[in-house]
Amino acid sequence: MSTMIMAACWPLAMSPAQKAVLISLADQANDDGVCWPGVATIAKRTCLSERAVQDAIAWLQTVGVVFREYRINSSTSYTITPANFNPAAAPAKRKRGTGADAAPGANGAPPANGAPGADGAPPPADGAPGGANGAPQSPQMAHPRGADGAPKSSLNRNRNRKGTANEPSPPAAPPGRDGVGGQPGDGETALQAACKLTWASYSLAYEQRYGVKPVRNQVVNANVKTLVKRLGFEEAPLVAAWYVASVNEAFVVKNSHGVGVLVNQAESFRTQWARGQAVTGTAAQAADKTSANFDAIEEAKRLLRQRGGRGNGEGANA
Repeated sequence: MSTMIMAACWPLAMSPAQKAVLISLADQANDDGVCWPGVATIAKRTCLSERAVQDAIAWLQTVGVVFREYRINSSTSYTITPANFNPAAAPAKRKRGTGADAAPGANGAPPANGAPGADGAPPPADGAPGGANGAPQSPQMAHPRGADGAPKSSLNRNRNRKGTANEPSPPAAPPGRDGVGGQPGDGETALQAACKLTWASYSLAYEQRYGVKPVRNQVVNANVKTLVKRLGFEEAPLVAAWYVASVNEAFVVKNSHGVGVLVNQAESFRTQWARGQAVTGTAAQAADKTSANFDAIEEAKRLLRQRGGRGNGEGANA
């Protein structure tokens, strides 16, 4: 994972599906922004259908943030270039009942009058929306699949998922004030981006170490925001990932590298990260034993000096 590329991707404004696909690619990219995951892998990571992933990638290509290279006898290569993001290059949405995506008129015949409409498509007869005898079309018929390259809307999400046609879609998480939730542009953009990057770094390292995803709730989000404010936007993600991967203190391991422990000793862990050293429980015990041995030696020397002085005195008196 390239933290610099992911940090540059978070502030870009786009739909949730497009952002999910972009962040999934950035999460798997190397420092040059190159990765080669399959569409099925991206769909599994983002909880989107493969069609929605393909539509999102097409849109990301159109706006210049992703370059896709097809390779013979090998997986497709993706290069993420956040600096080339140009939302103005995205195709404009067509109006309902016009354009190539408009539904045909009555009995499947194209609209009459022969006058070209938007994008060269003929308009409906006599200005009617395109249904039979001028009757308005339903929204599903007028705009069946959306603008080119754009992912399907959340209204059709149930149909995109296999075996869940009647399952209701989960509600979208509301933008949080903790800086971890919300969309770019909701305020505190830099703080939100840093919090999201910190959580992504921590979560990835946690999953690699423990094989499960960490618990995330309001308390954890608040701790992540506190950590970013205490360590700074740039160092917080690095310290969070290092903390999970490198710190092996007994107390930390017992608490499964919780975010609360990291926040409580944020400055100490940051110092250890900067020095490239982690104080383990074994090292701490060794230091305690060394100190105890030193004290015991000094006590033995003192007793010997006392006995030697006492012996000299007895000999003189005799």
